[in-house]
Amino acid sequence: MASGSRVEADVTVVGAGAAGLYTALSAAREGAQVALISATPLDRSASYWAQGGLAAALAEEDSPARHLEDTVKAGRKAVRRSAARVLTEEAAGIVEDLQKLGVHFDADRHGGLALGLEGGHSVRRVVHAGGSATGRRITRDLSALAAQHEKVSVFEGRRATRLRTADERCAGVRCHDGLVVASPAVVLATGGAAALWARTTNPTGAVGAGLMLAQAAGAALADLELIQFHPTALVSQDPETDGFLVTEAIRGEGATLHDAAGERFVDELAPRDEVALAVEAKIRASGRPSVDLDMRHVEPTHFPNIVAALRTAGIDPTTDMVPVAPAAHYVMGGVATDLDGRSSLPSLYAVGETSCTGLHGANRLASNSLTECFVFGRRAARHALEEPRLRGAQTGPEQGPDVLVRPSEETRAALWRDAGLERSLEGLRRLRGDPHPLARAIAACAMARTESRGAHRRIDAPATDPAFDELHGVLRVQEQPAFERWS
Repeated sequence: MASGSRVEADVTVVGAGAAGLYTALSAAREGAQVALISATPLDRSASYWAQGGLAAALAEEDSPARHLEDTVKAGRKAVRRSAARVLTEEAAGIVEDLQKLGVHFDADRHGGLALGLEGGHSVRRVVHAGGSATGRRITRDLSALAAQHEKVSVFEGRRATRLRTADERCAGVRCHDGLVVASPAVVLATGGAAALWARTTNPTGAVGAGLMLAQAAGAALADLELIQFHPTALVSQDPETDGFLVTEAIRGEGATLHDAAGERFVDELAPRDEVALAVEAKIRASGRPSVDLDMRHVEPTHFPNIVAALRTAGIDPTTDMVPVAPAAHYVMGGVATDLDGRSSLPSLYAVGETSCTGLHGANRLASNSLTECFVFGRRAARHALEEPRLRGAQTGPEQGPDVLVRPSEETRAALWRDAGLERSLEGLRRLRGDPHPLARAIAACAMARTESRGAHRRIDAPATDPAFDELHGVLRVQEQPAFERWS
C-alpha cells in the first residue's frame, strides 16, 4: 500500500468488531491486501462487550436442521430460510476455524466444548470463551492477529464519513481526517444502531453509521422496524451502569424473573420478544421501574465480568435481587444483502449487525448474531475479492459533507417513546418528522408494516397478518418501503 493521504487495497473493511476483524483476516488469508478502518482501538469495539456466545450444532443430539428450525420458529415466519440454512450448516466449521486461529472456548469437565442453553434454543448449543466475556476474548484474539498480519493495514482512530463511488460501483471510502482508501470492494462491518434509543444495552457509538453510509451512497436498507429489546438490562441510577446487559445465558443456568409480589411470571427461556413484553407489562402494571432477576443460585465464577459489574453498581448478585427492565439491544434490519453480503450497490458489502440478510426475521434467536458475523464475514471476504478493478476511475476523494449524523437526546427519547416495545400510528407519524435520517427511516418501515410480529408491536394493529409472512420491508433512496419475498 502507498503512504500518505491516499492508500490502495484489494478490499476495505470498515469496522473492527467481530465481523470486521474476521472478514479482514479471511481476505488476508486469501492473499489480499486489506485496509481495516476502525473508529476506536481494535479491542474496544461493540463486540468487545458482547456477552453471548456462538450458536452452532455441535452436540450429538443436535443438528443443523434442528438449529434451523429453532431459528425459523424464533423469527416468527419472517426468516429468510436460505440465510438461516447457510448459518446453521456453516456454524460448526466456524467454531473449528476460530479454534485454529487460537480462540480458546470454554470446556466441560470431560474436555469437550461446554455448551450453554439460551432462550429459544431446544438444546444446548452455545459456545463461550471466558463465560460471559466471549466478545472480549474473541475480539482480543482476532485483534492481535489482524495487527500482526502482513496483509492487513490497520487505521485506528479513523472514521469513515463517505463511501466513494465510480462507474456506479463502490470504489473506496473517505475518512474524517481526509484519508482516502481506494479499493475494488468495501465491506461495512460497523455494528448496529440500538444506541439510537434512549435506553440501550449498546455502547454510545452504535448509532447506525454503516447504514447511513450505505444509504447516502444509494444502497437499499431493509427491516428497520424490527428491533429486539433485551428483557434483562440493569436498572440503575448511575448512567454508567444503567442498561448494562445481564446475559440470557444466566437464565439458561437457572436465573428466574419475579414480579413485585415475588412471583415468577414468564418462561425465562422463551424467545426474547415474549420475555421482554412480559417484563414490560409487569412494569407498567406495578408502576415500578423494574422487575427482579434472581441469580443467587447461579455459579458466579461462570459469569465473572457480570458479577463484577453488578458489584460496581452496588448489587451483590449472590445475595441480592437484580433490578432489570428491557432496553434496545439489536436491530434485525440493516443494509439489505444477499447470502454473500452483497448490497444493492455493486462492490459494496455489509456483514454482521450492519447487514440484513433476513436471517433473524422478526426476532433474533439468541447467539445467532455472533455466529452470523463469522459465517457471512467469511463469505463476503471471498466474494469481495472477485470484484473487478476500476481503472482510471478512482481519481481523488468524493466531495461533500460528512453523511453521519449523531442522534440528539431528543431523537433518542423520541425513538424510545414512538418506536419502542410498542408503537402506534400516531407516534410513528410524529417520528417521521424527526431530524435524524435513520429515525425517519425506522418510522417509515414501522408504519408500512401494519401488523404485529415478533419484536414489532403495533398497538393499533395487534394481530399478525399472514399477508406479511416471509416478506421484508426494503427501503430505497427517496422511496417508501416496499415488501419483497427473498429467495
